[in-house]
Amino acid sequence: MTNRIASVIAVVSMFFIIIAMLLTSFQVVIYGDSKYRFYEKEYAKYHVTDALDMEMEDVMTVTEYMMDYLIGKEEKLSIVTNVDGERQDFFNEQDRVHMADVKNLFLGGLKLRMVCIMAAALLILGLVAGKTDWKYLLPRAYTRALLMLSAVIVLLGIAFAIDFTACFRIFHEIFFTNDLWMFDPANDYMIRMLPEGFFSDMVIRIGLTFIGMLAVLWGIFLLWKRFLKNGIS
Repeated sequence: MTNRIASVIAVVSMFFIIIAMLLTSFQVVIYGDSKYRFYEKEYAKYHVTDALDMEMEDVMTVTEYMMDYLIGKEEKLSIVTNVDGERQDFFNEQDRVHMADVKNLFLGGLKLRMVCIMAAALLILGLVAGKTDWKYLLPRAYTRALLMLSAVIVLLGIAFAIDFTACFRIFHEIFFTNDLWMFDPANDYMIRMLPEGFFSDMVIRIGLTFIGMLAVLWGIFLLWKRFLKNGIS
């Protein structure tokens, strides 16, 4: 295996790892706290209980059920609770159809993460089997992959900071084939529970988590290179 081919394979493997970390950052932020304390803080911040005429305890019960549904622990998105002065199903049919799409997207992302991890592992094993200088290749490849993606990350960050609403709309238009994500707060309880500000804060949290994970791996590779330089291999 030539050095050029080995370098390309190493960079591609790092791309797969970075994509896996991005998808992991979504899962960490969305499901990292089993008590959903971030959600509760957001509900208080955006006065969700007032908008729904619900107690916080009931809102959190609905949240836990919804999150169980999205991860595949519940079959049907339906829960009866006290909302808007009546005891009724919190979710309507539009909620159920749209959230089924969201569920498929989320679970598909988890499957894609596994594919990326396996692909990266196979490529790295190929470098090892090909008797390449993989110990030196991988740290350099990660830096190159990170530099290539940094422009995209920065541009996305600027775009979301300038006009989150437009970016949020474009995201839905790309990943959903219908307009069921367009809710009416007057008729849909779910959009009152999850206002745009909630998603804006969630994206920031995911972005910071992703950047943190990138920084940690970069630090690991820096230590790796230092050990190699000192003759520890």
